[in-house]
Amino acid sequence: MYSEVFSIIRKHNEMMRNSIPLIASENLTSEIVRKCYLSDFGHRYAEGKVGERYYAGCRYIDEIESIAIRLTKRLFDAEHANVQPISGVVANLAALFAFTNPNDTIFSISIPCGGHISHDRMSAAGLRGLRVVHYPFDIESMNVDVSATEKLAKNVKPKLFILGSSLILFRQPVKEIAEIAEDLDARVMFDASHVLGLIAGRVYPNPIKEGADVLTASTHKTFFGPQRGVILSKAEFAKAIDKAVFPGVVSNHHLHSLAGYVISLMEMLEFGEAYARQVVKNARVLAESLHELGYRVLGERYGFTETHQIAVDVRPLGGGDAVARKLESAGIILNKNLLPWDSLEQAANPSGIRIGVQEVTRLGMREDEMREIANFIDLTLREKKSAEEIRRRVAEFRRGFQTVKYTFEECSAYTEIC
Repeated sequence: MYSEVFSIIRKHNEMMRNSIPLIASENLTSEIVRKCYLSDFGHRYAEGKVGERYYAGCRYIDEIESIAIRLTKRLFDAEHANVQPISGVVANLAALFAFTNPNDTIFSISIPCGGHISHDRMSAAGLRGLRVVHYPFDIESMNVDVSATEKLAKNVKPKLFILGSSLILFRQPVKEIAEIAEDLDARVMFDASHVLGLIAGRVYPNPIKEGADVLTASTHKTFFGPQRGVILSKAEFAKAIDKAVFPGVVSNHHLHSLAGYVISLMEMLEFGEAYARQVVKNARVLAESLHELGYRVLGERYGFTETHQIAVDVRPLGGGDAVARKLESAGIILNKNLLPWDSLEQAANPSGIRIGVQEVTRLGMREDEMREIANFIDLTLREKKSAEEIRRRVAEFRRGFQTVKYTFEECSAYTEIC
């Protein structure tokens, strides 16, 4: 019976309302974005470009996509934008099709060092038939070793350098890698899935401005959008990108969420800078608080983080899997995570955990709440209180943070848009 499905949904919603959400790849959309999900756009198809569809009935869909393209280019000062990818991985696939051929060599960050699975041989890059070489990586700075990369690249001669990470604490050396790439007649791709909202909010450098040829991203981590993808590029690559997206890896592009993405662009243009600044402040305070409580937070020498993320080595506490499970039992939701010294075989119980503050920031939490969250984590992991008692306290804490902030619903502009 369908009632069982809705019962499960209610249980999930209740669980999340009473938990502290710290998954670094998730965020909440505003009510006005969610309204777009229920429109008739969700029933329709619009294969092809604006004005060049293979289906009739797309005149209003064309208007929505035109606005999406225009606002994306405006927000990121981009020469070209393709808003049709339905996820960040689909955007990555399209970029790989546009910039590489099978048997080409690419550079990417290894998964234990933070790289996304789609950049590696067991996923999209491998399915494209690419030879993947991992960047030399400096564990202390949690970043690419530029000098060692230059030496290796001269021997390997990659066709494409991929930057951007799933675990990304600090600004990556886009300008320096772009200079290396230019000498080798190679291209640079930056997967900005995790930092797209921070780029929009001007607290993380725009990789295209630093020399990247193409930027791919999902639109729902630090960005305000529904779950889909986007590609930005220099104008000279527009034709190759668009062909790789359609008919390459996208047919219909989920038009209800495209409409929601348009609203999220408007929200980012209005509120993105204030939000992004608070995200980084919150991440640093939470990292510092955990460090003061005796936890090994990575990147200490460099200020712990410049993004929404924190990485913690929890080997003394039984490893990432045990820690994530214990925290979940207390209503604190985050993920276990490989750290640079781990092997892929350790994925089931890696050394670390990854924490993201973008969602709690959108719920209105600030520095004081970060200190409270650090205390909840410490109470749980050091078993100073029972999981049941901490879960009760967490639920009470969350009662004051149930409304999505940085939205038009909080101002008169909401009425004007509707």
